[in-house]
Amino acid sequence: MCSPNNKPLPYRLRAELYTQLAQMENAGLPFDRAFALLRLPKRFQARVEAMRALLARGTEFAAAGGQCGLFTQLDSRLIRAATNAGSPEKMYRRLADYYTDRARQLAVMKSRLMLPAAIGLLALLVQPIPALIGGSLTVVSYVWQVLRPLLLIGALVYCVRALLSLNARSAGKSVYQRLPLYGRIFVRQNLRDFFESLALLLEAGVSMLEALPAALDTVMDGDIRSELHKLRPRIAKGSSLTDALPDIGYVADERLIQFVRTGEASGKLPEMLLRHTRMETESINGFLEQLAVWTPRVIYGVVAAWMAYGLLSGGGFMPNLPN
Repeated sequence: MCSPNNKPLPYRLRAELYTQLAQMENAGLPFDRAFALLRLPKRFQARVEAMRALLARGTEFAAAGGQCGLFTQLDSRLIRAATNAGSPEKMYRRLADYYTDRARQLAVMKSRLMLPAAIGLLALLVQPIPALIGGSLTVVSYVWQVLRPLLLIGALVYCVRALLSLNARSAGKSVYQRLPLYGRIFVRQNLRDFFESLALLLEAGVSMLEALPAALDTVMDGDIRSELHKLRPRIAKGSSLTDALPDIGYVADERLIQFVRTGEASGKLPEMLLRHTRMETESINGFLEQLAVWTPRVIYGVVAAWMAYGLLSGGGFMPNLPN
């Protein structure tokens, strides 16, 4: 059953979905037959079945995918625009590449954090062992001493994620902007997502005035979104994007402004915006990869120091000698 509360598919599955759709489109199969071949993991296949039911009732393809949680709101608009302009195959491939990159970044970060997480768990298991062997700690107390930090960490992570999620979509600067090191990258990610979405929409044939609100939906930070919102009324009054960008907060990248100016002068604005966002993505990915390298090292150091402190303060594995 379709639900507006369906969470978006994971990045990897979105990449696989659009790859399948592109292959079907390229094969030239009748749409109903091609879509019948679409397969996702079992827990998400119900969305495909629900979308088929909507299509059978005459719901437009992009709208049906959005209602059932297969497409995000932006994806639906891109697919609709590409379909109206002809074949959506090129857009499917662009979206597949886009989500493949996002899935790869997430996988690298997770893989590099697995080992320090495992070491942290090992530390929780090892630290109370001297007291358990010495008899000052019962088995039940040992289990509780291991589980208590895990429960506290889980609760803390949940609360922080919920707080950040609420704060990111609110008006004003989000907490992410204030984070050391990452704050500047967060701003660049928001701008990159906005201009990349804008480029894709323009490339698909959507007008600038229609594309701007859709691209704004990809901006997480309320203050950045408020600044970029100033573009539409300026353009509605007849300004070009080049003329509308000055004095927009956060947009201080001279390369971006030059690319926009060149793109509008040559009639290749989407192409120039995509070139800029590809360069931004490479730079942002470089930072995130460095973060993925150094975060485990910091965690290793903290865990090692904590284990050493716990073993030394608890007597380690050496028996306490009588005075």
